Amino acid sequence: MGAGHAHRLYRHGHSPVHALPPHTKLAAAFGFVVVVVSTPREAMWAFGLYAVLLACVAAVARVPAGFLLKRLLIEVPFVAFAVLMPFVAEGERTEVLGMSLSVGGLWGAWNVLAKGTLGVAASVLLASTTELRELLLGLQRLKLPPLLVQIASFMIRYGDVITDEMRRMRIARESRGFEARGVRHWGVLAKSAGALFIRSYERGERVHLAMVSRGYAGAMPVIDEVTASRAQWSYALALPFAALVVCLLGWTL
Repeated sequence: MGAGHAHRLYRHGHSPVHALPPHTKLAAAFGFVVVVVSTPREAMWAFGLYAVLLACVAAVARVPAGFLLKRLLIEVPFVAFAVLMPFVAEGERTEVLGMSLSVGGLWGAWNVLAKGTLGVAASVLLASTTELRELLLGLQRLKLPPLLVQIASFMIRYGDVITDEMRRMRIARESRGFEARGVRHWGVLAKSAGALFIRSYERGERVHLAMVSRGYAGAMPVIDEVTASRAQWSYALALPFAALVVCLLGWTL
């Protein structure tokens, strides 16, 4: 994967957060999410402080609020699920705006919304400040199984290739006057999907043979050795440690 390959969530910048080694940011984001999930749902104030911490990170990273909020739309299905919980959950009921809602369902909905939103926001900030290639290097540095890193690398690289192949096939269909308008056209789309699968499989075989002919033996060579200083680790882990203090207060107060 070339160094210039960037994903849509990435926002180019030169902030202190962008400059951090990728494995430190991965560890910080993971630690923050673990702490948020471990926080009791009744400590509602704690989740507000978590949001303030993420807002501070976004400000340091120079990630605009609009950019972050737009990417948070990915959690809409979870929001829909959370909204339904007070209506379908059983147990003690309470009246809210003339509607009978489950108390346990309300707490469950709050739990899903608060922790899910914070987790997604942390992930979006990570993706906004780290290129895909750096994320893979960070996973390698954190000793994730090499096979999983290779699978992720190939998936990211050839996801774009397959998407481009789908675009060319769509253009070819439309140039022949085809336009999917109903169920009767599903057969053509199914044949296109089958052709795409065969082309992708054949392309994968050719790539594998090319790699083997160049000496591939099950492990990718490490080209860039990513390291981090103690100061960089301290800077990155400030977020999860601050969140941990909030979490401990949430359990004791």
